[in-house]
Amino acid sequence: MLGFHRGQPAGQARLQCAASDDLFMSVNPVPLAAGQPAKADRHGFIAAQPEDLRPLEGASQVVLFGDPTKPGIYVARYTFPAGRIGRPHFHSQDRHVTVLKGTWWVALGPESDGGDASKMVPMKAGSYVFHPANGHHFDGARDEDVTVQITGMGPVTSTPIKSEGGRGQR
Repeated sequence: MLGFHRGQPAGQARLQCAASDDLFMSVNPVPLAAGQPAKADRHGFIAAQPEDLRPLEGASQVVLFGDPTKPGIYVARYTFPAGRIGRPHFHSQDRHVTVLKGTWWVALGPESDGGDASKMVPMKAGSYVFHPANGHHFDGARDEDVTVQITGMGPVTSTPIKSEGGRGQR
């Protein structure tokens, strides 16, 4: 059985592993239709192949777990097409972002409010970014498509930042 030892200080959880018959169960993922969320099997496990985790035609998001609009944890993947840079904004909840593919460009903190692209820094595949609740930022893709995976607690809202001139203007 896998689990986290809860007696550790915050940020120092220790993964434990003990022998269990469940450890030897085979995983047979079922192909999903585009945009369909992954479903748990009768034991509560979810297993999906990358080709089964694609958004609907024209969409940029696929939710892997939970629902960002409802209470509870969610995991979603977002694909930014090359050249798409968002406007400055913030979210109502903390968000944990992992770059899965490409180089994602970010500007973080109050200095991002004006939408100045020269303040953006590259985050290559494998990078991690934490967006604290109400933390101002903007992000996107420059020369290549980028896929990020975001984990957070719902419900979450995104709020554009109004600024004097620049990209932040709505």
